[in-house]
Amino acid sequence: MGWKAIHRWLGLTAGALALVLGLTGAILAFDPVQQSWQAPAAPGDLSVATLVERVAGTVPGIEEIRHLPSGAIVVFSFSGDQAQAHYVDPADGRVLGAWQPSALPRWVKSLHRSLLLGDAGRWGAAGIALAMGLICISALVLLLRRMGGWRRLGARVRGSLAQRIHVVTGRVVLAVLCLTSLTALTMSASTLGLVTLDAGTEPDVVSVVTGQTALPGAQLSALQNLAVRDLRKLNFPDASDPEDIWSVATLQGEGWVDRYSGNMLAWQDATFAQRIYDWALVLHTGESAWPWAVVLGLVGASVLLFWLSGVVIWWQVRSQTLQITGNSPLAQADVLIFVASEGGSTWGFAQALQDALIHSGHRVHTGALEHFQTAPATRQVFVLAATYGEGQAPAHAKDALERIAKLTTSAVPVTVLGFGDRQYPAFCAFAEALEQTLRARGWPALLPLECIHQQSSQQFTRWGQALAQALGEPLVLDYVPRVPSTTALTLVARQGYREHSDEPTAILRFAWPAQGGGARLGHFAAGDLVGILAPGSAVPRYYSLASGSQDGFLEICVRLLPGGLCSTHLLGLQPGDSIAAFIRSNPGFALPRTRRPVLLIGAGTGVAPLAGFIRRNDRHTPMHLYFGGRDPAQDFYFGPEIQRWLGEGRLASVQTVFSRIPEGGGYVQDALRRDAERVRALLAQGALVRVCGSRAMAKGVAEALDAILAPLHLSVAQLKAKERYAEDVF
Repeated sequence: MGWKAIHRWLGLTAGALALVLGLTGAILAFDPVQQSWQAPAAPGDLSVATLVERVAGTVPGIEEIRHLPSGAIVVFSFSGDQAQAHYVDPADGRVLGAWQPSALPRWVKSLHRSLLLGDAGRWGAAGIALAMGLICISALVLLLRRMGGWRRLGARVRGSLAQRIHVVTGRVVLAVLCLTSLTALTMSASTLGLVTLDAGTEPDVVSVVTGQTALPGAQLSALQNLAVRDLRKLNFPDASDPEDIWSVATLQGEGWVDRYSGNMLAWQDATFAQRIYDWALVLHTGESAWPWAVVLGLVGASVLLFWLSGVVIWWQVRSQTLQITGNSPLAQADVLIFVASEGGSTWGFAQALQDALIHSGHRVHTGALEHFQTAPATRQVFVLAATYGEGQAPAHAKDALERIAKLTTSAVPVTVLGFGDRQYPAFCAFAEALEQTLRARGWPALLPLECIHQQSSQQFTRWGQALAQALGEPLVLDYVPRVPSTTALTLVARQGYREHSDEPTAILRFAWPAQGGGARLGHFAAGDLVGILAPGSAVPRYYSLASGSQDGFLEICVRLLPGGLCSTHLLGLQPGDSIAAFIRSNPGFALPRTRRPVLLIGAGTGVAPLAGFIRRNDRHTPMHLYFGGRDPAQDFYFGPEIQRWLGEGRLASVQTVFSRIPEGGGYVQDALRRDAERVRALLAQGALVRVCGSRAMAKGVAEALDAILAPLHLSVAQLKAKERYAEDVF
């Protein structure tokens, strides 16, 4: 069982009870805070003898003085037959008020310590503490794996809202939760009798009656040499028993004092187990350290956030995992599909591929990658592999690469299709490792490795077209992703470009229904994606947003794709027409609040999200735009706005190049090379880089910047790792 399975199933099974302990622990953390506010702490250098002298003058019939972990002094006494307990001021022995052991209901403590079930409950609470410890350890392993190691532990967290809450909260409180689990186990070991704290049997000692009057406490040398900061409690001798003694408990041990001579009759040092228990008590409860108690209270309350976000993540993964239908036995199938998926979404692509192949007359078997093998009937193998974290394999397929490397090579072609996110430095790294291993072992391939960015259904469809051509048979991949609920948006303005060419383009502005529908659509920012469903289609097409919620409208730039259902629909819209849309966040491309310079590099319609960044640059962060088009008379998108933003100071500089006119300057990567010194200086200052456009353009830009960065001993890959460089490509 891997760490992920341990974390998931312990969290789901023991998580509810851990939630009870966490919340009750948060409530109990108020006790030390309250005690510290109720009475002043004793000065650290005050001797116990002086304290005895002061309280003996104000409180008659004292039986015991107790130094609470909060630092307060409580005196126990009898007034007639009535037992009393009071806070006293150690500065003068003055009575401050009655003492109550705890203002919290007793059942809260009982619930926290034993689940209201007595001894059996204490064993249960210890078991939950052990489970919490394992959950914390597995969480640390998964956290490091997800973030890519210790150095990237503080990097931006990507994923769904529940995933971001789970990971961010974990980074903050995981160490404290692990510590509370460990201290709880330490304390439980004592409570359950597994560890003995006492030094042994108390010595049988008595005061030696000499006929002299017993000394007052202030004159006892043993108490004069003892500081209150080390005192736990001091028991007075019984006035009616001449042989009775003083007994004192300190952090260092216990002692018994002769009431006539003041000599220490016996002493027992505190055991090592006792000292460990004392530290565990402080760290687990916050007693004697109320600021730490506040931290414990907040961390205890965070367990609710952990549990809820964990359940939501589990449910999301479960709902995305498909049960493959139409599976043939592996030995009878002529096509095998093997899947490596961390979140379960890759199985949906596998089902679409399987359905298409079955429709073409194949017998298909789909299974998990760790079961990779071929049979005599196998003619083609496809591997659909997602990458997790910093280039790792999904948990269930962690040993698949090693297994494949040991298999006997056959002549069956094995084609790898990778899934990942280009914002991660190790984009599709596991798929690339599979590809290299298979080719190194001599396995042939029907198609070269293809990497799907952010589960793009369009890219998957294009790969399917290449596959159909390679197989020489009709094949239509009908992948239908799960689509969230949509909101109707009304077109309010359009600005057309190249309207009489074969690639008409338009900037479309939609009203944002701030009331009702706007709430469902959610807030968005420039660089996020809007998913649009064309009439009659269940597959959304995604467009980068050139505006944010603060702008009060939703704007995109659309170019007609030959045969494109959605782009055809959008370019046919007129003001007043509506679309069905939803928002998908794109946190890896979002521009954080920064004062560092920003390099914006875009070509064609890829300038749209960059325009959105500039539009909201109210703080006048130095932004430098490199824009590439074909002809300024036809496709200088946002041209008038860019000039206006330049005058307003929202844009520091702009460099334009156009590839289809004489002296147009070529492409954006050519402009970067010509400006190498300036670009290098900006990058040396820590500039952030955002690139949007075609994949070919993004590749050319990366190559140009690698050459520019070389004198700085930097690379685009290093900038990506530091989250300074992000691409939005199509």
